[in-house]
Amino acid sequence: MIARRFPIAAALLLAGAAWSSAGFAQQAPEQGARPTAAGIRWSKQVPEIRSGTWNGPRLADGQPDISGFWSNTISNHSNFTDPQAGPPGEPSGAASLPRDQRAPSRVSDPADGQIPYRPEARALQEDFARNFPNPTEPQYVEPLARCAPAGVPKSFMWHGFEIRQYPGYLLLLFDSGSRIVRLDDDSPRLSDSVKLWNGDSRGHWEGNTLVVSVRNNNGKALFGRFGDFMSANATVEERYIFDADGTRFNYVATFTDPTVYTRPWTATIPVRRYTDADEVDGWHFDVTPANLPGGQRHYEHHERICVENNGPFGGGAVGVPLDHPVIAR
Repeated sequence: MIARRFPIAAALLLAGAAWSSAGFAQQAPEQGARPTAAGIRWSKQVPEIRSGTWNGPRLADGQPDISGFWSNTISNHSNFTDPQAGPPGEPSGAASLPRDQRAPSRVSDPADGQIPYRPEARALQEDFARNFPNPTEPQYVEPLARCAPAGVPKSFMWHGFEIRQYPGYLLLLFDSGSRIVRLDDDSPRLSDSVKLWNGDSRGHWEGNTLVVSVRNNNGKALFGRFGDFMSANATVEERYIFDADGTRFNYVATFTDPTVYTRPWTATIPVRRYTDADEVDGWHFDVTPANLPGGQRHYEHHERICVENNGPFGGGAVGVPLDHPVIAR
């Protein structure tokens, strides 16, 4: 029998890109999507962006210039496979609409939009979702609520983020941590014994596509509030596919984990750029204006003041003493 512990992926450790034709719109983004008004605005479509040649500006080291502020366009992390339906126990207003009137599942392969879990893994995911609305035990509290890093892929769904580029690597600044992508596939990888919330990333550019291999995940982060997950055995192959004018990209990631899934599967998250043509809204364009000499407009993205193990969710509502670690190592 698989023991149930926090995080849910830990139990499985003990035991050992097709597009959905119905869900992914092969058309231009919705009119009026840029710039936005203040507040959260979600699209129901996932635009098709194909890998190809990059004809935009480049940095001195040859990287395509994609630095700036970005945010996903269809919803937050409440629900991975029905993004606009809301979290467990709290259906959104859109949840009552016909399924084809909401954004498609982030799972683009298989075509049914569902993660292909092994039976024992599906049982753990469903157990978390069932207990999420009333978490009477610590393992039913989402790690992000305890200030843990969001991890892969949830970081791309939780508020806007910033991409900074430097010779030989990229820096992703999320609302819940940061991630470095080294642009050197041949550099030494970390030992398999080292496990990280955001994994260890190596990448390279293929035209307009940043291709990244992610290893050394610790399996503790969840994908969202329904408890979808991978274990520390997982590998993730990411493709950041940028459009011709550098205003959008699709994050396309394939997850492989034989201890959790019956087959590799692919997720697609649509993302768009935010600039000073957009209003600062505290979600997508989650930045603070910087006071620079001469009145030059400049923005800074700040990580929220939240640190791992700084206190239990709800101030002890789930029975974890205030002076004890919240996340079991």
